[in-house]
Amino acid sequence: MKAVVIGAGEVGYHIAKFLSLTHDVIVVEKDEEVAQRADELDVQVLEGNGANADILTSVLHDADILIAVTGVDEVNIVACMTAKLILRSHPGWKETKTIARVSNPDYIDVPVTSRAQVGVDVMICPELALASEVAEVLSSPSAIDAQIFAEGKVQMMEFAIHPDNRLVGQQIKDLNLDDCCIVSAIFRKNEVVIPHGDDAINANDHMVVVGKPRALEELGRVFGNGEPHRNKILLIGCGIVGFYLAKLIDKDENADLKIIEYRKSRCIEVAEMLENALILNGDGTDVNLLREENIEDMDVVLAVTNSDEKNLLCALLAKQLGAKKVIARADRPDYVPLFEMIGIDMAVSPRQATVNEVLKLTMGRGIEKLATLEGEKAEIIEYTASRSSKIVGKSLDKVKFPKGALVTMVVHNDDTIIPRGDTVIREGDRVIIFALSSAVPAVEKFFK
Repeated sequence: MKAVVIGAGEVGYHIAKFLSLTHDVIVVEKDEEVAQRADELDVQVLEGNGANADILTSVLHDADILIAVTGVDEVNIVACMTAKLILRSHPGWKETKTIARVSNPDYIDVPVTSRAQVGVDVMICPELALASEVAEVLSSPSAIDAQIFAEGKVQMMEFAIHPDNRLVGQQIKDLNLDDCCIVSAIFRKNEVVIPHGDDAINANDHMVVVGKPRALEELGRVFGNGEPHRNKILLIGCGIVGFYLAKLIDKDENADLKIIEYRKSRCIEVAEMLENALILNGDGTDVNLLREENIEDMDVVLAVTNSDEKNLLCALLAKQLGAKKVIARADRPDYVPLFEMIGIDMAVSPRQATVNEVLKLTMGRGIEKLATLEGEKAEIIEYTASRSSKIVGKSLDKVKFPKGALVTMVVHNDDTIIPRGDTVIREGDRVIIFALSSAVPAVEKFFK
């Protein structure tokens, strides 16, 4: 497969790096220093404007996918539009899928959509995707990650097991989850474990559980030592990500939302658009302000400014002053594990939505959704089984599934089923699979 990546910033560089392992990649970047960094990868680098018709004409022949991920929405959209026009003028060329990264709410109001009428097959808003992910996590006080699959019929949650949790030392089989959900994986230090019933739960484990949303809501109380649902939230920073997130939280009548924003003009602007939030003009690193607003009573503090370093400082201050859970935005991907290593409960990056969508398109047909976990060591993938899928018509105990992969949930019509050995996959079923990244290629073969 041949991929063209427009823009070699953090998102473009990461996508190019991943795709270059198995595909031919051309990167187009107009900034000389950024282009030099991309040149370290096993890719072809062209220095220039990715929306330029001449440059696009030179790279589009035989291209399977074009991914426009510069920091300018209009450049990304124009690059995709121009690519489609070029393809129309060359009817013998292969059809190229186009993806554009877009942040402006004037262009997009959902995390992922299609704008085929203007030449964009997939339009992604990383900021809105990030806000939606964090909003899902807020629904359970003990969860540190959450994803929705099968149009809301299946949910994944990741729980952190603190040393004082009563589950420490218990075996998986003692949780009695058979009728509602399944433990798909345990992240233990640098190891990813696909657990069995006899495996014990250790302090500081991160457990990935997949099941019906209502069941997981109840299970959240078990993993969180029976804590009730909490709703006192402090949001630091109300830029694009912060505003998207504030709008989602503001819809919850039970949420007590406070926002700290440094720019006075932005405070006035946001106050006119949010009904239930209290907007404070100030600095999220101001200890006196945090104490005045009773930071110790906050159930969740979200630091989502445009500065990774400030987010880290705000989150650490909030934690030190008594906030129960802190979540920080980290645009640089290499910061995410570092943030969590030094005490941040959850670090989130807007780039992951773009990366996931690209991976979904490059992995072939039948994939409805893909979520990467633990720094892309593992993936949860939603497949739709087709008539020609090798897995269709067979009971799971007769399928030689690869080591490192697990069928966690099957949605047949409107029924959500926890699979057993005698479960038979039928055409049209939604199949949710947890897999180590190394096992994904083998899993794909069952659904192609």
